[in-house]
Amino acid sequence: MVVANISDTSIALNAGLSIEGITMYLFWVGTVAMGAGAIFFWLMAGSVPKVYRSVLVVSGVICAVACFHYFRMSSLYIEQVAQLFAPDGTRIAGAEIGQFPTAYRYIDWIITVPLLVLKFPLLLNLGRSGATLFRTLVAASMAMLILAWVAEESTVGGGTWWITYLLSCAAWLYIVYVLFVQVSGQIASKPEPIARSLKTMRLFILVGWTIYPVGFLMALAGNDGESVREICYNIADVINKVFFGLVAYAGVKAVSETPDAISKAAN
Repeated sequence: MVVANISDTSIALNAGLSIEGITMYLFWVGTVAMGAGAIFFWLMAGSVPKVYRSVLVVSGVICAVACFHYFRMSSLYIEQVAQLFAPDGTRIAGAEIGQFPTAYRYIDWIITVPLLVLKFPLLLNLGRSGATLFRTLVAASMAMLILAWVAEESTVGGGTWWITYLLSCAAWLYIVYVLFVQVSGQIASKPEPIARSLKTMRLFILVGWTIYPVGFLMALAGNDGESVREICYNIADVINKVFFGLVAYAGVKAVSETPDAISKAAN
């Protein structure tokens, strides 16, 4: 079923402000935020210098892909929440969420995270040397995601769960190292608005991405913990996709208003 039917949605609304209800509402918020972000970035692409137009196009693609997956994930989650309640709206004793949309989430990340890190070489405008940076960031991000997915599918708290989780965190820290150490010189050489945006975007990777490993550990708390994990992931996705794109947009928009900065950026 592509969309949760009306009866499932009506029943699921009985969850109110329970942990499942809040999770469900945040799936809806994520869907709307991603859709609005895609429209905004694509509409604004024509208002920035040509050299940076691809940054906004990529930002829009990221949000559009995420919007589709959030639409799908919210439908699946609603079906699960509806099963917690009898037709009269009373909660079934002992009923719990049976399945979380984990696979869809990782499919989304495998597509969108490489596009997120692509923004760094695009904003740095490194030419052919930017391809090397992009390959490095993509390889590390894919390792991070694949290892995390293996951990998600493993027995919670088991050896494989912990080992793949820690290796995934190591891949994330390598991305942080590349962005904070290896490309610091290139960032400093760019126009001030672009350099400021890149430095802020690095903080998204360092601080904003922290929500994911923290949320992952919530599975140790059982079924309610897994719902908290979904809440963490939903909030983090909106921050790290929509707001990440807005920071990039702010930088390129500021450059477009400074002719000298545009010529510097092109060099």
